[in-house]
Amino acid sequence: MLHTLRKRLERDEDGFTLIELMVVVLIIAILLAIAIPTFLGARQRAQDRAAQSDIRNTLTAEKTYYTDNQAYTATVATLTGIESSLTYAAGNGTTAAVGVVLKPAMVAADNNAVCIGKVSKSGTNFSMLEVATGTAAGTYYYKANLTCNGEDGTSATITGVKTGW
Repeated sequence: MLHTLRKRLERDEDGFTLIELMVVVLIIAILLAIAIPTFLGARQRAQDRAAQSDIRNTLTAEKTYYTDNQAYTATVATLTGIESSLTYAAGNGTTAAVGVVLKPAMVAADNNAVCIGKVSKSGTNFSMLEVATGTAAGTYYYKANLTCNGEDGTSATITGVKTGW
């Protein structure tokens, strides 16, 4: 009997059976099927947060300018001088591949309102309206396209739903 056991132990059984390999491949496929959608969702949320962060940083630059001059600016050079880490584009653009899009049309005659927007890399549009004075004073967040209409903060309309992001 000892002889039979030794013979079994001495046999070369290197490697795996086909069924063992198929089970391992199946387990890896299941794990990938779970992980890929989770990763893609996290990536989209990160891209959206980056766009929102750029808008908030631009608003900080606008408020810095407002503190010194009692008016908002729509001049790209002025904002670049205050916050040079962002790339700005003036006008009612519909893409933000170059960075935050300013809305000079939203700056009223007394420059007390400004609309800032950006399209995230995931394709989601975000806009923010800041009104410094008047009955509509405040900061308004929109998950909307970048078209801002109106000549002052009280009559401003942004296509989309007002949200808190």
